[in-house]
Amino acid sequence: MATVEGVNAEGAGAGGTGAEGVSESEDVSTSEVLAERVFAAAIGAAELQAIYLGDRLGWYRALADFGPLTSTELADRTATVERYAREWLEQQAVAGYLDVDTDADRRYTLSAAHAAVLVDPDSLLYVAPMARLFVATTTSMPRLLDAYRHGGGVTWESMGVDAREGQALLNRPMFLRQLCQEFLPTIPDLHTTLTDGAKVADLGMGEGWSSVALAIGYPKVEVHGFDVDAASVAAARRHASDYGVDERVHFSLVDVAGQAPEQERVESGTYDAVFAFECLHDVPDPVGFLSTARSIARPGAPVIVMDERTASSFDPGAGQVEQLLYGYSLTCCLPDSLSHPGSVGTGTVMRKSTLESFALAAGFERVDVLPIEHEFLRFYRLG
Repeated sequence: MATVEGVNAEGAGAGGTGAEGVSESEDVSTSEVLAERVFAAAIGAAELQAIYLGDRLGWYRALADFGPLTSTELADRTATVERYAREWLEQQAVAGYLDVDTDADRRYTLSAAHAAVLVDPDSLLYVAPMARLFVATTTSMPRLLDAYRHGGGVTWESMGVDAREGQALLNRPMFLRQLCQEFLPTIPDLHTTLTDGAKVADLGMGEGWSSVALAIGYPKVEVHGFDVDAASVAAARRHASDYGVDERVHFSLVDVAGQAPEQERVESGTYDAVFAFECLHDVPDPVGFLSTARSIARPGAPVIVMDERTASSFDPGAGQVEQLLYGYSLTCCLPDSLSHPGSVGTGTVMRKSTLESFALAAGFERVDVLPIEHEFLRFYRLG
């Protein structure tokens, strides 16, 4: 805390009465609180960078599979440099991510509880991929500064593999473990349709974990996934093959809103259910996107949109979830959307009223919030 104490001491010595009706001591106290918050944010940023290294270099995985390990053993198992491994291990122990013995060998252990957060891609607590997202957006900062000054944006594709995989891995446990087991069964007619066998469209499916989950959870469905990102489509095909559902899950490179495909056109009136999972706020033309969703669904077929659980209106006290959503919007979702000419620039913090306006403009008559509880996500049914 020496850095923060130095900031606080300097601020206290600077004098000044602050705002009218606020004493100097209260003003300094407020400055101290903010300085401590920024200091804590710097520690958090450093921890995310360290998580990224441990994730990408395979250090967490090696510790989970073979630990406890010394720095030499970790470096040997992962074909990395011992001096870097040693520094990282010490940092992880100081930060409380790893346990370490006090013997001369100094062996480090990743506990099972921490492995669920940092290593296990099936765990609902697996949040290590957040580091990939933040590294991707940080490395894009020069381009973001240019866009903020001159307009335009930064494309999702240009953010690279870290952004794509980070997003996909964060949602993967929810799709594979909750979507068909907990969430969709709460919609009786949709659940029956999927159980009996249905042709389903998954719009903006990214790396395809939602499509794969639908095929696993409902063995009679046929899923058609569509996305504008070629690398995501390729990854989705690999995932479907790995899970043995590629005969019933098909992915195409298609601009859903503009219907400008490289491979095929989304067919009108042919789908028994249409889904759009956490993608609508990114779409440059959400009205066009939802118009396509409406046109390809059979009459009366469910159209389900999953997006962020935002507050009903702007509220400075909305809390940590909204803080995180704005963080994503500043560096990822809004710049990607604005990289396309004519974009409406929705951003991550898409409120219910905004979605309703898009849906009504697309020809839907109503938007219902479904009774599915999730800390970060909200499910809508359009009809």
